[in-house]
Amino acid sequence: MSDSVTPFQAPIGTHDVLGPASARWEGLIGAFADFAYRYGFSLVMTPLFEEVGVFNRGIGEHSDVAKKEMYVFEDRGQRRYALRPEGTASVVRAFVQHQPTTPWKAWYVTPAFRYERPQAGRYRQHHQLGVEVLGTDDPAVDVEVIALAWRYYAALGLTRVRLLINSMGHDECRGEYLMLLRAHLSSHAKALCDEHQATWSENPLRVLDCKRDECVAVTGAGPMLIDHLCADCRTHFDRVLAGLASIGIETTLDPRLVRGFDYYTRTTFEFVAEALEGAQKSIGGGGRYDKLAEQLGGKPTSGIGFGSGIERLLLALDAEEVGEGDLVNRQLDLFVVDTTGDDVATPLVDQLRGAGFATGRAYDGRSMKSQMKVADKSGARYALLVGPLEREADEVTIRDLRSESFGQAQQTVARIDVVVTISNLLTK
Repeated sequence: MSDSVTPFQAPIGTHDVLGPASARWEGLIGAFADFAYRYGFSLVMTPLFEEVGVFNRGIGEHSDVAKKEMYVFEDRGQRRYALRPEGTASVVRAFVQHQPTTPWKAWYVTPAFRYERPQAGRYRQHHQLGVEVLGTDDPAVDVEVIALAWRYYAALGLTRVRLLINSMGHDECRGEYLMLLRAHLSSHAKALCDEHQATWSENPLRVLDCKRDECVAVTGAGPMLIDHLCADCRTHFDRVLAGLASIGIETTLDPRLVRGFDYYTRTTFEFVAEALEGAQKSIGGGGRYDKLAEQLGGKPTSGIGFGSGIERLLLALDAEEVGEGDLVNRQLDLFVVDTTGDDVATPLVDQLRGAGFATGRAYDGRSMKSQMKVADKSGARYALLVGPLEREADEVTIRDLRSESFGQAQQTVARIDVVVTISNLLTK
């Protein structure tokens, strides 16, 4: 007796996506591609791993992502790389390297990797789609990027989404604010959560992002950056708010919104799905990063973008009971049942697929009963039956699998007329 082999499983924090559930992913990505094209974006594809410095310089060496969550490894040439933890830094690195004409508008869909405790909508390998614009600091671009995300969520069928927005200013006004914040945190350090009692001085802005009650109480009583913006940043932010209002997009000012990465400047925003329960309600977010290209070795170049997690979007759609058919229909049109024993199905299926019909078939010479069970489970609207009698007469029997009346559900047509007949039936 041979030893049994234990089947391998997907790694902890990852998941497989199979049909028919994968049709929803197709719908999400396809809809996003359509929106991106409508807004003038082109697809960009970058490596899944980069030199670790790309992410350390972008998101910050002292951020939780860099210190605790990045997958860092050394290749056989002793080079240190990291798996992509988010989408923006790689796109900006590509911009710096290839120097496309500005303003450069790119969209992406990619897996991202973070070592963290798996939970609903958060995986060690998750998937993001997003856009980036580099080469302009016009507030109208901020409005356009936010509007793209907002309209996309609405097109998917989400109705309970709230837009949180803030401004993080630029180096000068944020620097002055940080002095005030440091002084406040220093005098209240013992009241912070255990983690930030030890780390608040490394990056005080991270304390604003903390959701623990202790930190919320301390920072809520302290200064807020929105009250210390310079005149230029205040004007920029006001123009963004006015632009969004002009196209009917409501905003909620959240002065604690600093996002998780160090590269953000000025406009920051987050989309919250109110239908989701618990703390993890964000389905997307982003902001402006006017220093990132320079930090990655390029010329000073303004940029803005957003990313949205596909897994979290699917949870939001489920919470609002948006059905699979509302995103994309991946059911078969036809299913060929061949009982001739001579594989008449192969040329017929090829003809039907060539005519544009999604067509399935059975294999392994199964019985009529067995093939009809498979046809019914496939979701196809019509079964095309070819047995010895149909082959002899050069005909095909078409059976409506979704009709309750057998007499009206079946007809026999000449083999030469099958494409035209099916086209008429499917367009009724």
